[in-house]
Amino acid sequence: MDTYDILLYAGYLLVAVGALFAVVMPLIKSLDNPKSLLKTVVGIVGIVILFFIAYSISSNEVLPKFEADPFNLTPTGSQFVGGMLITTYVLAIIALVGIVFTELNKAIK
Repeated sequence: MDTYDILLYAGYLLVAVGALFAVVMPLIKSLDNPKSLLKTVVGIVGIVILFFIAYSISSNEVLPKFEADPFNLTPTGSQFVGGMLITTYVLAIIALVGIVFTELNKAIK
């Protein structure tokens, strides 16, 4: 059983190192071209603004069955989940519209 634990922790370590490299390496590469970093910052700020708009319009209502064990959902947690869901829906719709627009644009040309 100890072998499984060691391999599991090694897997966690590899995922963490991979995530770290996925974030750090593009930042190092973007130092050569700061304009690309500006585009990234604008995108991240846009997503954060979208989340705060979605968070502010989502409801904090919690049904009684979710207030008890095993969920223990608070009104703030419910509003956070609602904001994340709305953000996900909006980003998915934007992605689908972008795909359709790109394909139609390529078909016309």
